[in-house]
Amino acid sequence: MVFAVTTVSAQQKNALDSVRLVSKNSTLPVDAQVDITDVLKKAFNTKKISDGSPVSNPAKDKNRFVALFPALGYTLQTRLAVILAGNVAFFAAKDTADKLSTITSSISYTQNSQIVLPVQSNIWTKGNKYNFVGDWRISQYPQDTYGLGGNNDIDTSDDLINYAYIRVYQTVMRRINNNLYAGIGYNFDFHWNISEDGYADNHPSDFAKYPGTSTKSVSSGLSLNLLYDSRDNPINPSGGEYANVVFRNNYTFLGSDQNWQSLLVDMRKYFTLGKRGNVLAFWSYNWMVLNGTPPYLDLPSTSWDTYTNTGRGYIQGRFRSRQMLDLEAEYRFHLSQNGLLGGVLFANAQTFSQYPSNFKFQYVQPAAGLGLRIKLNKSSKTNIDIDYGFGLGGSRGLFINIGEVF
Repeated sequence: MVFAVTTVSAQQKNALDSVRLVSKNSTLPVDAQVDITDVLKKAFNTKKISDGSPVSNPAKDKNRFVALFPALGYTLQTRLAVILAGNVAFFAAKDTADKLSTITSSISYTQNSQIVLPVQSNIWTKGNKYNFVGDWRISQYPQDTYGLGGNNDIDTSDDLINYAYIRVYQTVMRRINNNLYAGIGYNFDFHWNISEDGYADNHPSDFAKYPGTSTKSVSSGLSLNLLYDSRDNPINPSGGEYANVVFRNNYTFLGSDQNWQSLLVDMRKYFTLGKRGNVLAFWSYNWMVLNGTPPYLDLPSTSWDTYTNTGRGYIQGRFRSRQMLDLEAEYRFHLSQNGLLGGVLFANAQTFSQYPSNFKFQYVQPAAGLGLRIKLNKSSKTNIDIDYGFGLGGSRGLFINIGEVF
């Protein structure tokens, strides 16, 4: 069960209507749509306020949307999770040409005794001149790992590793032209209290054999970033393109265990189809180590993107190596005319280089599935995602998220 409390200013709701951030994938204006808050208000017979906002907002002159909700979640890597999550969406100014800024955070405790606190931000200044992107998190995270390379047996190759983790990624980019931005960033990954259960027969794991394995690891470096973003809404796009290229160079003089370099290429494209505004979306996520030896836990791996979404159908960390290529597609469609319910069909395929060779890809791991979308906040187009994915070798599972997968 998910309960949401949202606040929306009158001026901002009008701004959203005018730039079609809300209504592009629906023929209904925002006031005619329904979200969970509307359903709860009707169930408890509460009154609607005059500006059409889901609940009363004492600060109607503010340029923001706020959502706060407790939730139950589930993924293969966490099992059942109790979550308190929230997000803020806002414009830097009342100018509707400004892009929508978002800050998302949550704290969760899982059935696997994991504690996770992420804070992720995508903030635009007035006139879209600068873009500040942050991914900060702290966690205590026991997790199974399945060795290195692009193929393994989920029933026989899992090895529990326990660790604490801090991540600090912060980037600032300046507009070059229209939707094109370039900038620099700092990336820091710190794992400590690392311990391994190992296999029952005591044979050495890939983690134990990996160079430089110890009870802690540090990766610290600078990044060069190039971004193109023409999406109409970063929370739930119905059109536009997104491309992000990040070259990361880790240095020992900044505290990194090793000097090593990586390249991340993240590309997305959205098409609006038909009169009802259904969406066909594509995602290509490619993460490559170019030189050096990253710590084991910093290698490219399934579902270790910013929002832990790649490779639905496989558990987080299922595949891991020096090179990762991932391609995903999703068809999003309406199930109810009032916008409350939607559905998705998705497919993905990932491949990892065979360790220790570079760029030798031998196996492709496909997956597919379907999902339900429930409108959490109609003004920001935020959905609750409930997906079930099927991979190879009996891999399958339920994946629950807030906001679109990509």
